[in-house]
Amino acid sequence: MRTVIRLIFATTWLWAVIGGETNAYQPTKRPTLVASRTAVEIVVDGNLDEAGWRQAVRAGNFAEHFPGDQTEPPVKTEGMLTYDDQNLYVAFICHDDPKTLRATYGERDNIFGDDNIALLLDTYGDAAWAYEFFVNPYGIQGDIIWSRNGDEDSRYDFIWTSAARVTDSGYQVEIAIPFASLRFPNRTGQSWRVDFWRNHPRDRRRQYSWAAYDRNEPCWPCQWGTATGITGVKGGSGWEILPSVIGYQRGALSDDEEADRAFVNDDPDGEFSLSGKYSIGPDLTAEATFNPDFSQVEADAAQIEVNTTNALYYSERRPFFQEGSDLFETELSAVYTRMINDPQVAAKVTGRPGRTNVAFLVARDERSPIILPFVESSRSVLAGKSVSEVLRLRRTFGEDSYIGLTATDRRFDRGGSGTFAGLDGAVRLAQNYRFEWQTARSFTREPEDSTLTAKLEGIRFDEDRRTAIFDGEEFSGHAAFGRLARDGRHFSAQLNYTERSPAYRADLGFDTNNNRRQGGFWGEYTFFIDAGILDRLFIESNVERVWNFDNRRQDEWAWLEVSGQFKGQTFVFASYMRSRERFKELYFPEIMRVEVGAESDFSHRVQFGFEVIRGHTIARRQNPPVMGDETYLEVWASLKPTDRLRIEPQLEFNKSDERYTGKRLYQGYITRWKTSYQFTRELSLRLIVQYDDFERDWQIDPLISFRLNPFSMFYIGSTYDYQRFRGTVPSQQAEWLMASRQFFLKLQYLIQL
Repeated sequence: MRTVIRLIFATTWLWAVIGGETNAYQPTKRPTLVASRTAVEIVVDGNLDEAGWRQAVRAGNFAEHFPGDQTEPPVKTEGMLTYDDQNLYVAFICHDDPKTLRATYGERDNIFGDDNIALLLDTYGDAAWAYEFFVNPYGIQGDIIWSRNGDEDSRYDFIWTSAARVTDSGYQVEIAIPFASLRFPNRTGQSWRVDFWRNHPRDRRRQYSWAAYDRNEPCWPCQWGTATGITGVKGGSGWEILPSVIGYQRGALSDDEEADRAFVNDDPDGEFSLSGKYSIGPDLTAEATFNPDFSQVEADAAQIEVNTTNALYYSERRPFFQEGSDLFETELSAVYTRMINDPQVAAKVTGRPGRTNVAFLVARDERSPIILPFVESSRSVLAGKSVSEVLRLRRTFGEDSYIGLTATDRRFDRGGSGTFAGLDGAVRLAQNYRFEWQTARSFTREPEDSTLTAKLEGIRFDEDRRTAIFDGEEFSGHAAFGRLARDGRHFSAQLNYTERSPAYRADLGFDTNNNRRQGGFWGEYTFFIDAGILDRLFIESNVERVWNFDNRRQDEWAWLEVSGQFKGQTFVFASYMRSRERFKELYFPEIMRVEVGAESDFSHRVQFGFEVIRGHTIARRQNPPVMGDETYLEVWASLKPTDRLRIEPQLEFNKSDERYTGKRLYQGYITRWKTSYQFTRELSLRLIVQYDDFERDWQIDPLISFRLNPFSMFYIGSTYDYQRFRGTVPSQQAEWLMASRQFFLKLQYLIQL
């Protein structure tokens, strides 16, 4: 009897073990699917009961890779894929409690903190760049280009269709992406890297995907699944015509004090512009524009510059320069397209035949800025009309490796030129190791017009052999960069070196300093806690040294940061830095900075963040420079009282007192308040109010916009600039006056032939 009982217990235990192993969740690494063509029309309306979806291939068994590590998600997700001659169709079914969904009814590319899904596509399969198409539960779109350095650029806009429905069991999404909007190899059968992705923000920003990932593998697209079976489709072909009409009326305060600062209104005016794009094939596109409207609907946010000696960087947001912009990005900044300031006509060719990326850009600029870099500062001047040309080639090989060439040239009407030529590349040495490099030469011939640089009298460079004055001098310089990087699950590190010679200038790039050598080490260790309130803990350090070409040390620092990713989608960090720097022949050995900050998306309705910096820093604009006790504070928030209304206040404060005397060196703040309301997917209202205390300047910018798609739109708005003026009589009090004002409207419509 005992033998029978023991046998029963042993059998039961063995069955439980076998059954447990059989039913245990197993993530799928590098999954595959074979797409089938639908013979039934699919209408993108969020309804997935149509006949066209019945034969679609399905992607399931999603894995959670944050905060879990390839574990089974708490909610189920399913993807579907099919296609016809014109479109790639994708659908998602996302199971969830619909009452817990987080979604914003707002403008495109403003949904990345919401519940959303994404289709990820690497159509060439070499991890050089990839598409990311996002949709939230309201059907609002977001599109991104991922590039090999890990950057995700949402400035790209593509033509595609999406719809979504909230259901009793969650939400579902339907997507149609025209093959004309994609680039892919010119061959009969396609084999694409693909992944289905879901962001599920609750107590944590949970992330699920069809393909399971190895945290020790730094190449993200290399781990996606593969989609085959797409045959007989063609990429972009034919013409796209983009005409636009702009009308405006400007006014400004008179400079004539005796006229009691009368406000002078200009006559209403307008312009017509025309752009055209021709898709030569699925992997090559030509585009041209005449009299383009390169104005920005939203002005650049003001930056604090009270203690900087270098030119400020502003992101490129003009649509013409977006396609192919990731290709121009290199460690030595050879191409900064905002240096093409006011083009009258421009053209470009971008494409990817085979494993070669190519981009060529030419533009006629009416007002050409030049950044003049020096060892401790930079200056900007306008040099009039010019013609600029940019060529970029990049050839990928192996997996996650490439070699590239960049050449730029700018010729000024009044004489002078700037030319740049360089090679760059990256080689994946092993799974976790990568070497990146770049080398370049520049050739400069200054214009012969000293009036452009009259304020730079006395500035010399290149061992005092040359002046900053534009007097027709000719010189050349070089630059080089190298980095050995390790990226791993726990430990990542970089050894890097960069140099720019005293006469080096990248005329169409953004380089603010030369006569500079810099080398250092950066390292980070990640602890995956995944318990309690703490998900991850990061310890990060950096040591650097900077010296010039006379081997004279200019700067050196050591920096340590500890940060953590907490429950409630909250990130907290604290850092400490010590530095010794030589500036304007004075030595400052006691530079110190302590920085703390946090940002949190703990609620769908409220997100916020702050950063506080205290320390001893150089007051660089004092004459002579002195050591200051500096305080910097930045606070921001995003408030969503309803799904359609978003309020985004922001405040930056900066002050410094001389360390030994307590004398106030500078103090001020910039505040910006942006309010947006989305009436429908097409119609929105936006108001920006900004005050710059340093400049005593108010800006008020209301705007109404109607968008059928990213390129067909109607805008009507205005800008108001108020400044504080002192009276012409000493006893008269200062008063706020409207210094300038503009009304504008724009109508633009995309015609596809």
